[in-house]
Parts: sequence; structure tokens; C-alpha cells
Amino acid sequence: MLAVNKPAGISVHPDGRTQEPTLSDWVLETYPEIKDVGEPIKLSHGLSAALRPAQAGGEIQKHGIVHRLDRDTSGVMVIAKNQEAFLFLKKQFQERLVKKTYKAIVYGRMKNETGVIDAPIGKSRGDFRQWSAEKNARGKLREAETEYKVIKTTPDYSYVTLYPKTGRTHQIRVHLKSIGHPVLCDKLYAAKRLCPGNLTRMALHAFSICITSPQGALLSIEAPPPEDFESALAELDLL
Repeated sequence: MLAVNKPAGISVHPDGRTQEPTLSDWVLETYPEIKDVGEPIKLSHGLSAALRPAQAGGEIQKHGIVHRLDRDTSGVMVIAKNQEAFLFLKKQFQERLVKKTYKAIVYGRMKNETGVIDAPIGKSRGDFRQWSAEKNARGKLREAETEYKVIKTTPDYSYVTLYPKTGRTHQIRVHLKSIGHPVLCDKLYAAKRLCPGNLTRMALHAFSICITSPQGALLSIEAPPPEDFESALAELDLL
């Protein structure tokens, strides 16, 4: 297996709509032996043929990608280097044996030092791009739980550690929005809020992952927050 610190601004794998470089492109170029490891993603009919020849069959090859981070989220990811490792790691994620820790800067002073956000997630009724933890969310509601611990607050912002117990799409972003503290500079879930300082992406970072290797070793892998994240913390007096 391989562990990487994904920069913000890079998608994990192609989406069938754009041609920008992705993490899976880098994996394939740097570790060509990982080609075709994993399970392909089915694309919606007609999206891929005009974009990348490799996607013309309506599928995206993930090249060892076991889990994902949002495009503007930085941080640690693990990648399988062969099919046996892929299936081993995939099972851990499915059985919720993987422990993940995130760091985030959010809007507003959080009142409680610790807490649990236990709110099912469905599709938003107001924006097809968004997910929602509101009671009127559409479609099937899927259970979702996120624990949090506040590191430091100011009157306008809070620095928090988050421990997602489930792995729903946009879970942390949706849960934080649902309690009135969306992630700083989140263009999808806090579009009308001021983005302070020089930060150009949302302030969410996958700090660590605890996982068992195929050889049975318990691994705790950390990715320190990048320079832009640390600069925002200093600027907002959250260090």
C-alpha cells in the first residue's frame, strides 16, 4: 500500500466531465504497476466519450484508489498497490474499522467543547449538487455520525478536530452546516459567507488515518496541515 498527502485543488479521480490532472493520474504515472488495481466506476451514459479515450467505455479506472477526499480537501489517503491489498483495505472501510481524523476551521464560536452530530444525510431539495442533514432531505436518508472536539475559538471562528464514524459524501461539511458552523470558505455549503484572509479553498484537512496493513500491522498515518491552512490559523488567532 501507499500513503499520500493529497494537496487541495486536485480531484482524486476523473469525473467524466473535465480533463484536469487527478491524483489517480499521478499514481499511474509514478507507479505504473498499479494500473487497473481496484474496481472501475460506472459513468452516466454519454459523459465520457468526448473527453478521455480511456473512459470511452463508460468507466473510470481508479488505479488503487480505495477511498476519496473532496477536491478542495487536503490530507492523508491510502492507496492499494495490488488487488489483494485493495480488497483487504476496502473491507476495512466497509466494516467501519478505519479511524479517520480531520481538522477544520469553521464559522462562529462553537459553544460546546465536544459533541456528536448524529443526523442522517440525504439529497438537498434546494441544490442538486448538495447533500443535506435536514428533515426534508430527498431520497433515502443514510445514517451519519460525526464526533468533534474544539481546539480553540474566537468570537468569529473555531478550530476543531473531527472524527467521522461513517463515510457519507460531504458528511463533515453537511454536518457542520447543520449545526450552524459550516467549514470556512466552503463554496458549496457556505457560498454567501465571507472567506477571510488569503485562503483560496475550504479549510478542511484529513489529518490522520488509522488502518491495519495487509501484513496485520496497525498503522497510524498523519499528514500535517499544509502552509495555507497553518497561515489561516495564525491569521485568525486560532493557533
